[in-house]
Amino acid sequence: MARSQWGSRLGFILAAAGSAIGLGAIWKFPYVAATNGGGAFLFIYLLICLTLGLVLMVGEMALGRATASSAVGAFRKLKGGAWPIVGYIGVLVCFLIYSFYSVVGGWTIAYIGKSLEGSILTADSKVLSAIFSHFIANPIEPLFYHAGFALITLSVVIGGVQKGIENLSKFLMPALFVLMLVLIARGLTLPGALEGLVYFVTPDFGKVTGGMLVDAMGLAFFSLSLGMGIMITYGSYVEKQANLMSSALWVIALTVTTCFLAGLMVLPAVFAFGFDPSAGPGLTFITMPAVFAHLPFGQLFAVLFFCLLLVAALTSSVSLLEVVVSFMIDEFGMARRRAAILVSLAIFLMGVPASLSLGVWSEYTVFGKGVFDLLDYLTSNLLMPVVEVLLALFIGWRVWPTIRDELAQGRMPGWLHAVKGFVRYAAPLLILTILVRSV
Repeated sequence: MARSQWGSRLGFILAAAGSAIGLGAIWKFPYVAATNGGGAFLFIYLLICLTLGLVLMVGEMALGRATASSAVGAFRKLKGGAWPIVGYIGVLVCFLIYSFYSVVGGWTIAYIGKSLEGSILTADSKVLSAIFSHFIANPIEPLFYHAGFALITLSVVIGGVQKGIENLSKFLMPALFVLMLVLIARGLTLPGALEGLVYFVTPDFGKVTGGMLVDAMGLAFFSLSLGMGIMITYGSYVEKQANLMSSALWVIALTVTTCFLAGLMVLPAVFAFGFDPSAGPGLTFITMPAVFAHLPFGQLFAVLFFCLLLVAALTSSVSLLEVVVSFMIDEFGMARRRAAILVSLAIFLMGVPASLSLGVWSEYTVFGKGVFDLLDYLTSNLLMPVVEVLLALFIGWRVWPTIRDELAQGRMPGWLHAVKGFVRYAAPLLILTILVRSV
């Protein structure tokens, strides 16, 4: 069977950026940056994205295009042996992330409804915190929205690469940027917003710890969709003429820009309204309604924002599901529709304890973490870095001639030597050093 391909290079870049941007940038980045000291975290995050992130992303894309295979098949085709285990771990990471990510995606659907009702249009931080806490602690309501989000994602993935994933990204990602700029402009004019801006952009390197470095690396990998097999899978759909280095640069530029804009959108408002910067996963859902309450046509803006936040969540959830579906198609010869339905059902079931751990099951913990937080920590801070260490060693030492030819495209640009050295020596050492410092 002929493998699907992107309809255009722009479609590939927007789809890959959509995967990377998603909730990782707009939901996760602001609260992780807020709890890790603001400016210092931002600086380290950007540094990791532009070094480790760039080299590993272009390596993953090249691996996918060279083999025209999903994450597991790519390792099997090039070397076999035990190496496909790296691909299996990547598929597992996608499965685990999507299980709790779909729960958060469900929150966005719920908040569209709350925006239409007008129940969240208040600047009272205690009221907004209570609304969010009561909602996620409900044992039934979040699961209903979790199922709805999973069904929407399923419908897009069944549509395939061009009709489903590419078309969604081309149309809706630009709309998200426009609305974010409007909300930033309003947020920065709020009394007290300057304090939040200074906190976000001024680095205090005295706050740098081993834990912060791990969080920055984990968020960089999470927000760039690295260590999951996504960029390998998406790279397998890229035509041979496309320049992978420039494509990776565009994806990273769009992702870090969105993260920066998300920080500008949320953190000044956090300080303006006196919210707790370390509020955690609910920070965006608690903060942004207060901004809407101070806007003309605030209810309309609230509805639009959470609709587009849903779109951002979908561009990422689609890529997470696509990796597992592509694995099922390639490994077991399943039809796309059947594979997507079976995987979606399994992911929904896995998301149930993640959702309940924020409410009625909150007393059940492993290593002091509930299921939701445990899945987040396990995937972002442990499994994804381990995958990237193994991937760097695989690319740099086992299959470099194949990757080099894929990136060179008949030429031999000077930057290829730097990429080779970085992926062979610097990337594994950096990742392992950061992981060891966190212990």
